[in-house]
Amino acid sequence: MIKKIKTYLKNAYTELVKKVAWPTWKELQSSALLVMLASLILAIVIFAMDITLENVMKFIYSM
Repeated sequence: MIKKIKTYLKNAYTELVKKVAWPTWKELQSSALLVMLASLILAIVIFAMDITLENVMKFIYSM
């Protein structure tokens, strides 16, 4: 059992070091900025939809 765990950990480490293409710091910053901007835009769209539907419902209930 211990031998299997050692083999698994060794293989996982080898794959992480030799086979995975890690992004550079600049690529990582660029991707993070893109995710933050997309999240902000989505939040603004959802906020606008919420306000619009709230006003529509207020108008309908006031009739």
